[in-house]
Order: sequence, then C-alpha cells, then structure tokens
Amino acid sequence: MRFKGLDLNLLVVLDALLSERGLTAAARRINLSQPAMSAAVARLRDYFHDELFTMSGRERILTPRAETLAPAVRDALLQIQCSIISWDPFNPAQSDRRFRIIVSDFVTLVFFEKVVERVAREAPSVSFELLPVDDDPDELLRRGDVDFLILPELFMSSAHPRMALFDETLVCVGCPTNKQLLRQLTFERYMSMRHVAAKFGRMQKPSIEEWFLIEHGLKRRVEVVVQAFSMIPPMVSGTARIATMPLRLVKHFEKTFPLQIIDLPLPLPAFTEAVQWPALHNSDPASIWMREILLQEASRMATPSKTPGRRDRS
Repeated sequence: MRFKGLDLNLLVVLDALLSERGLTAAARRINLSQPAMSAAVARLRDYFHDELFTMSGRERILTPRAETLAPAVRDALLQIQCSIISWDPFNPAQSDRRFRIIVSDFVTLVFFEKVVERVAREAPSVSFELLPVDDDPDELLRRGDVDFLILPELFMSSAHPRMALFDETLVCVGCPTNKQLLRQLTFERYMSMRHVAAKFGRMQKPSIEEWFLIEHGLKRRVEVVVQAFSMIPPMVSGTARIATMPLRLVKHFEKTFPLQIIDLPLPLPAFTEAVQWPALHNSDPASIWMREILLQEASRMATPSKTPGRRDRS
C-alpha cells in the first residue's frame, strides 16, 4: 500500500535498518532475505533522496536525514500498533507473551523471583527476558523495546508512567572479623576505609550512596568496583573492606556469607523501587495484568530487620 508515493511496508524496513544499523541484522529482525532487504533499502534511498547511511571502516553511520527519521518512524509504528491495531483480549492462562524487563540483580533476587514463580502457576506459557541496567533506558521505553523498567524511583524520568513497588534501606556491610567495625562507624572512618562499590552499565553509573557523595563533592576510597550488588559479598568476606548494599539483599546473602551489618554514617533516607512502562503500553491488557502482579507481590514483602553495630542474628 502506498501513501503519497511511499510504500508503507518500507517503514518497517526503515525502522529495522535505523535500529540495527546493519543490513544483515535488520533483515533477520523482520524475516527478510538479504536480496529483498537490499532492494528495499535501494527503494528507500530513492524515495528520500538520501543515502541514509555511509560506511566508516566497518561501521555504518546514519546520515543527518536518517537521524531525524529514526524517532519519527519508530513513534509512527508504535502509534499504529497501540492505537489502530487493537490489542487482543489477554488471557493469562493461554498467553505466550514474553515480557522484556530491565531489572537489577538486587530486585531480581529479593523480589522478581517471586513474580516469576507466581506467573509460572497462573500463566505457564508467559516468559521473561530480564535485561541488565542500560545506559539509556528512557530511549528503550520510548521505542517500546522493553515492557518494564524497575529501578529506584529517583533515577526515573517523568516521560513515562510509573508506580512505586517497595521501600528499601541502604546499610554498610563488612566481615565479622573486621576489627575496625567493632565500634561505632563514624563518617571519617567510613570514608577512609577500603570500599567495594557497584557501578552499572557501560557508563558505570553510580549507585545511590555514590551519587550522594558525588553530589556533595566527596570521594571515598574505592578499592574494588563490581558490576552488580550480588558481587559484593565475596569481595568483603574475609577482608577489611566494607561496602554499601540494600538491606534486603544483605539478609539474602547472610545465608551463604558471614556479613556484619552496620548503620551508614550518611544521611541517606530510604529509597523507593518503582516500575515504569512505555506510555503507549498504558492500555495494553497484558501490561496492566503484569502491573497488578508486580504491585500485589510487592505488597506482600516483609520489612527486614537489622541490629546495628553487630551481625544481625534475628
């Protein structure tokens, strides 16, 4: 079908090409043969009177015209999908929907595994693809490439709807053999001790306590940087290092690692883990169902207890 001379089927080709930036990957994404993909690209270049991309070594670089087309084409296709093509009635017991969710290792271990267990009972053919924290999650939401983003609410943008799930507290942890933790931890000693810190994504985005210190122009002594909170316990066990972790995750790892919990000498309030979804998915029955599951499971989470100054044995 043509609209003002443009074959609308080519919009799907263009979207794949602009997203993947490679003919082979784009063809695979939309199930086109290599010759058919090449022919479609030639027609697009002819229609727009633009090369769309140029080669720089082995890398394809989008032209300025293609850069401006990318968000407009993606938004147009999403609007068609969400507003014109009606959502099918959603029956969880019969659905084979696959949810793509950006979620941290912390939330996966203390919360999301319960969601997976429940969904396996109620919707056995529904599946999940859990993705690591991305450097630009807002763009993935805008493009509809992910269904949900679960992060601390303070790191979320206002461009998409969201709802709070549960509150969490950060604590300092160390090994019970660490003699520096036998007395109350002062701010000066906290800053001078050797730390293990978690940073996320290719850009190594800081966790909440690091963000707080940076905002106040402070720098602690970080000896080991890890990619996830779950990598911290073995890095402090049997050492003089300390780290800052979510309390629920510390309680989870106490089963396998000897960990001492100490109150943080930083004025950090509890933070809220929240879920965010693309605005265009707001009326999607499957998304609504999953949001209800997330909210219900979050409401069942117990508040963990801790005993400051010594290992919590409760």
